[in-house]
Amino acid sequence: MKRKIYDKMLEWKQRSSGRTALLIDGARRVGKSYIARQFAESEYRSYIMIDFGRAPEEIKSLFYNYLNSLDELFMYLSNYYGVKLYERESLVILDEIQLCPKARSAIKYLVEDGRFDYLETGSLMSIKKNVRDILIPSEEEHIRMYPLDFEEFLWALDNDMLMPFIKACFEKTKPLGQAMHRKSMDYFRQYMIVGGMPQAVAAYAETKSFDDVDRIKRAILELYRADIVKHAEGYEMKVEQIFDDIPSQLQKHEKKFKFSSLSKNARFREYEDALFWLSDAMITNPCYNSTSPEIGLKLNMDRLTMKCYMADTGLLISHAFDENGLVSEEIYRKLLFDKLEVNKGMIVENIVAQMLAAGGHKLYFYSNPSKDDASSRMEIDFLIAKSKISNRHNVSPIEVKSGSNYTIKSLKKFIARYSEQTHIPYVIHTGDLKSEDGILYIPLYMTPCL
Repeated sequence: MKRKIYDKMLEWKQRSSGRTALLIDGARRVGKSYIARQFAESEYRSYIMIDFGRAPEEIKSLFYNYLNSLDELFMYLSNYYGVKLYERESLVILDEIQLCPKARSAIKYLVEDGRFDYLETGSLMSIKKNVRDILIPSEEEHIRMYPLDFEEFLWALDNDMLMPFIKACFEKTKPLGQAMHRKSMDYFRQYMIVGGMPQAVAAYAETKSFDDVDRIKRAILELYRADIVKHAEGYEMKVEQIFDDIPSQLQKHEKKFKFSSLSKNARFREYEDALFWLSDAMITNPCYNSTSPEIGLKLNMDRLTMKCYMADTGLLISHAFDENGLVSEEIYRKLLFDKLEVNKGMIVENIVAQMLAAGGHKLYFYSNPSKDDASSRMEIDFLIAKSKISNRHNVSPIEVKSGSNYTIKSLKKFIARYSEQTHIPYVIHTGDLKSEDGILYIPLYMTPCL
């Protein structure tokens, strides 16, 4: 599959010229190994791929025993994998490197040697278990890999023309028109249902069977559960509690995560490590309340007030509608034709969070539950900062609407109260693009343009 991250990898190769290694961090089954192998086959004369999930101990031990003798290290690797390595023309892929922390620590010396290029892939790169007793190499560049975005999904369905047209309309602040808007929403609902996990997208592109897609998504969810049990040492039950509770938390009108639903006297500090584990595994996209919508949303972040989205909306649907172990074709049909009344807001807000995260935005929202001042009481779904900061008008508030009948009271309050800070206010909805009273209403499929 064609993935945008490939261009970033190529840019790294040309710019770095072996002076740094590249680490691709992403959730399990998001396509890291696939893109690493594709990159190696297309851009290098030869490559070795060391999968630390399968590599025997004798291979792992090389990174302990031969760092002072790299000639021997490369001789062993070349012979074991049956691949001839060429100076400055070969790539060494260290796949699932979190399973061999010493190999990650060795990157400093391998890059310093300069003979070959190094590409690492992994997940859970920051948890204590995977960085204990190692020196994180400063010679390591880090990029994150997300599920397929909407444009990549269209590419997988052999549609290369729709997204450039959508982007052009966004740049001109021009509606698509009834026919093209309907067509774009049809594609977008397919994306929302299938999600962006490569195996699920490949199955849908080949068979158009939602049953086939759902079996794949359910297998990925079971893999995540197995990872929780295996790798979330000491707090696996808390991680599983949060993971299982995500759909019910998101279907509430106020989607802020309530720890009291996990246990009566639960507190954030008791679940902080579990939340971090899910975020580091890139299974979830956390979204924090920024208490003052000004320059530096992170500076005003309230870590105790948060929302917890699934990183892939297709997985969320399979996770949420799992009463019979398989999401029925009937539910998928209702989602496809926009006839599902229950949980639609949960799904739509989750996919906006997913698209914003894939576009490089840190996720923040604004919540002021004031009981004393009605003009201050508001809930704004998302806040994003302008790419180029100026003296004022730096923050765009975003309201997400899943239905055709809605009000935007909170957004109007926000604009009135924070006029100096407000850049462009957005409503992301199911209708076509329009502009009214200084507010830009954009269709869901235009979210990646922000």
